[in-house]
Amino acid sequence: MSNTEISPQEIKDKKVYRDWGLTDYEYNLISTKLLHRLPNYTETGLYSGMWSEHCSYKNSKEVLKEFWTKGSRVLQGPGEGAGVLDIGDNQAVVFKAESHNHPSFVEPFEGAATGVGGIIRDIFSMGAKPIASLDSLRFGELTNSKNKYLLEKVVSGIAHYGNCIGVPTVGGEIAFDSSYDGNPLVNVMCVGLMNQDNLESGLAQGSGNSIIYVGAKTGRDGINGATFASSQFSDEEDSDRSAVQVGDPFMEKLLVDACLEIINQHSDALVGIQDMGACGIVSSSAEMASKANSGIHINLDLVPQREPNMTPYEIMLSESQERMLLCVKKGKEQEVIDVFKKYGLDAVNIGNVSDDGRYVLTQDNNTVCDIPTRTLVDDVPRYHHESKRPARLDKNNSANIAVENPSKTLTDLLSSPTIASKHSIYRQYDTRVQANTVVSPGSDSAVVRIRHTNKSLAMTTDCNARYIYLDPYIGGQIAISEAARNIVASGAVPIGITDCLNFGNPDNAESFYELDQSVQGISKACQLFDTPVISGNVSLYNETDNKAIYPTPMIGMVGLIEDNQHITTQEFKDSNDLIYIIGETYDDYSGSELQKLVSKKIEGKKIEGKIEHFDLDIENKNQNLIHQAIINNLVNSVHDVSEGGLGVSLSECCFKNNFGVDAKINITSSQLFSETQSRFVVSINPKNQKDFEKLMQDNATLIGKVTDNESFNLSLLDNQVNVKLSILKSAWEDSLECLMK
Repeated sequence: MSNTEISPQEIKDKKVYRDWGLTDYEYNLISTKLLHRLPNYTETGLYSGMWSEHCSYKNSKEVLKEFWTKGSRVLQGPGEGAGVLDIGDNQAVVFKAESHNHPSFVEPFEGAATGVGGIIRDIFSMGAKPIASLDSLRFGELTNSKNKYLLEKVVSGIAHYGNCIGVPTVGGEIAFDSSYDGNPLVNVMCVGLMNQDNLESGLAQGSGNSIIYVGAKTGRDGINGATFASSQFSDEEDSDRSAVQVGDPFMEKLLVDACLEIINQHSDALVGIQDMGACGIVSSSAEMASKANSGIHINLDLVPQREPNMTPYEIMLSESQERMLLCVKKGKEQEVIDVFKKYGLDAVNIGNVSDDGRYVLTQDNNTVCDIPTRTLVDDVPRYHHESKRPARLDKNNSANIAVENPSKTLTDLLSSPTIASKHSIYRQYDTRVQANTVVSPGSDSAVVRIRHTNKSLAMTTDCNARYIYLDPYIGGQIAISEAARNIVASGAVPIGITDCLNFGNPDNAESFYELDQSVQGISKACQLFDTPVISGNVSLYNETDNKAIYPTPMIGMVGLIEDNQHITTQEFKDSNDLIYIIGETYDDYSGSELQKLVSKKIEGKKIEGKIEHFDLDIENKNQNLIHQAIINNLVNSVHDVSEGGLGVSLSECCFKNNFGVDAKINITSSQLFSETQSRFVVSINPKNQKDFEKLMQDNATLIGKVTDNESFNLSLLDNQVNVKLSILKSAWEDSLECLMK
């Protein structure tokens, strides 16, 4: 007997629903309280998808309520396809991030490619033109052939989809750590631009209005992928390949253009529009109806299908890519269908909105599902998990590390894969398609100009997971602060964030503590910087054989540059420019790249210690000073100090234009690699020295000057660094490619 024939009683008796991620409690709630009968096979499947963590956020909603979402520019906060911020002149920036972690482990090329496709659909469903994408990737160490394979295929998938659809990949970040062995993170962010008048939402309302399916045909790929994404891995099951979708960027390009034409030129016909993402037709239709307290009636015989004999379960839970759902005013259907026909795309009226509040599906003249719509979306239980502070947080003392040979340590750090140049990866991406990219990957933030204005958008993705591991609350504040430093260093004012909250199993009290505390830290910093959380994504159960990844809340931040003459980059511009450090340097090695480097060499040594010397007010003050220096045209370059500390930041300033450094810094060899927060490296023209120092007062320290002799000379309190720039540059430029070979 095939599964499709399993009776409601057998589903209950054999507990088949457990295989789909529903608990006994949830199944009983559905059957006894919500339906007062046993759900059939299709209905049980719909609940399993819609009640998965990936769709419902049932384990994280209580935590997400702590986010600060208001802000002065918010036009649309969390709850729609993407968030929207006012950037003046009747324009808005639209952005969101999504995770595709589990699919990218199973099928790295398609998993990453469809992650890009999905997030682009979220952006244009709001009425915005996608103008840029960024990524944030985490892999295990490259000493392992599986991790090399995953990196290579994930990057190929991102490049393939972005390059083919014509959306530039302008920035991102990649880090490597053994905690991601068996569970890589593939987070993708997309940014769009729109006129505020064209803002759309995913609504299905107005009894008798039509539900129109557009885009690719529905197949058997990605069936119930949302449930798959809401469970953890084990080594035994390399996993369910059928839960991974296959993408077609060329079709999506047609879909983008057709949908934007409908939004811009046929808005009187359109009631609502939504991407068919996780859980496919059921999630888009049920969410659109639930927001309007409507019902939906769909005839499955009308759904375009590319495979024969598809069951209702398969049709509704397929996550075939490049599909959208539109709610269109009655009588205007042909007008909309004709636009899609022009682009060679399927557009089919598959059902209608009702006022009975019921979710009804028919196939072959039989009713295969009839349930209250709200039970799929609004009646999902919310779980309050036990939260327990990990004992390791109370044992942590300050980490102390002695560096005896700073030149060698600097070279080693520059060649470590997290810090090393990612040029071998960026060069696979088309970073300049659409011809608006002003600053490509490699500086603190990417910058994309806004055509027909003198303004630009800066954008970045950031997170240091080891800081979150050592102190989730302070680490959350640091994640926002570092993203904001990158945005400020590019000449922009930070205006908002999106996030991907990548954590372990929420049933583990310590894992839940990490999630809860980091969200509180993120929220506190967001309020201070006026960067509201406008969208995001939660990815839990990032574990393999019950071993969780480091807690990794990725932050995607956007900033606004009001005048393009203030666009700033990190590389030194002229010899004899003066070099300053903004901010104080302390002994901060806990969670640092230096600590990781040392711990790899000592058996049994691990990441530990207290996060100290971080103060949000000092962070805010230093960022404001940098912003003032930039808009007053006092600086030639700005670079934030992050992974690897001052030694690495100074080196990175030299590489692009092959300038050297001659500096005397009143710090020790170890402090050269301390990761004290809230610091910047700045270079200025000597003629601006007086004005710059007047602005900075005692917050900036002159350490030396830029030279044109290509040597890297630092005089420290206890040592000297005298290295040829070419040696440092080659360590930084070549190591990632060498490791991959």
